Amino acid sequence: MDVPRVDFKKDQQRKRQYQIGGGVVALLVAAYALSSLKPAAPEVERGAVWIDTVKRGELLRQVRGPGTLVPKEIRWIAAESDGRVERVLAKPGAVVTADTVILELYNPDVVRSYDDARAGYAGAQADHAASKVRAENEELDQRARHAQARADYESAKLQVEAEKELVDKGIVSQITYKRSVLTADQLKIKLEIEAERLGKAKGSVVAQLNASAARLEQSRTTFKLREQQYRGLKVRAGIDGVLQQLPVEEGQQVQQGMNLARVAQPDVLIAELRVPETQARDIALGQPVSVDTRNGIVPGKVLRIDPAVANGTVQVDVELIGELPRGARPDLSVDGTIEIERLPDVLFVGRPAYGQPESTVTLFKLDKDGSEALRVPVELGRSSVNLIEIRKGLVEGDQVVLSDTAQWDDYDRIDIQ
Repeated sequence: MDVPRVDFKKDQQRKRQYQIGGGVVALLVAAYALSSLKPAAPEVERGAVWIDTVKRGELLRQVRGPGTLVPKEIRWIAAESDGRVERVLAKPGAVVTADTVILELYNPDVVRSYDDARAGYAGAQADHAASKVRAENEELDQRARHAQARADYESAKLQVEAEKELVDKGIVSQITYKRSVLTADQLKIKLEIEAERLGKAKGSVVAQLNASAARLEQSRTTFKLREQQYRGLKVRAGIDGVLQQLPVEEGQQVQQGMNLARVAQPDVLIAELRVPETQARDIALGQPVSVDTRNGIVPGKVLRIDPAVANGTVQVDVELIGELPRGARPDLSVDGTIEIERLPDVLFVGRPAYGQPESTVTLFKLDKDGSEALRVPVELGRSSVNLIEIRKGLVEGDQVVLSDTAQWDDYDRIDIQ
């Protein structure tokens, strides 16, 4: 009869437990190993990314911005008084001179005021002339009285001197002599009074003439103002050029100060460039500029930098030095490249996507055989339009990926196919 073996059964159970435990340990080890593995590097087609090589040499720093050609001298002509447009004598596009009458206005009040001011000025001129003659005559009369007083006094003095000798000889009485002395003293006082009157008369003449001249000047100023308003009814170009805009029509009522026309010189143009505010800080007056008119490159220099920022850009005015190509005209779209400076011996590479000057970014650097790229930190320096300075992280001859690599932010390595 068979006898059950208890030890054998326990050995079998123990063996199965060991196998299960070993399997669990193996699974744990495998799971840990898999978790510690890096994710597989993504594969990137070489032609799908922009790869550039780090170089050393001269870096030409430039700033680029779009813009338009505008006349250097533009004159807006404003109405000098209220009025109604009587006639339009020139149309936009017409070539005009400074004296060309563009349109005529009519205002009866201005005409009447001009006539009154002209008559008032003529009357003031006549009054001033009469005042001058009258003042001169008063001065001459006073000079005559002063001269007569001097003559009378000198005659009295001679009379006293003559009678003094005769008194000593007993020919003339003392009473007669004393009367002559008294008369001479009285005439001397009268001479002094007339001399004082003559001095005051001269001052009075000057004061009268000054007052008359002031009234004449006031009248002349009023007349000139009314004359300017009257002549302003005939609106003239003011400069030689081309009539560009005429925003009024015949019969329209206009007010003083309203813009009636715009005249510009089309043969003297400048370029107004719009440069991003982040790139405008290094722009200075006089820097050389190349302006692309789509029909030729025209050299120029920075003429003015707008101190204000508008819509994220800074306006830079460029004076054009070279001869303009055919077809260059106001409002023509252009592109301008401003030369900031030349850096003689620096490391540089193409400007990466989202790579800002004076910042640190991470770029994928290719290995020696170019099949793999590892992410490395790179310190950037000064920038140009398409190039940027390398300060740290790369050496001459390194190849880096400059394209946007945001889709691979979770990877430190990519495979280049």
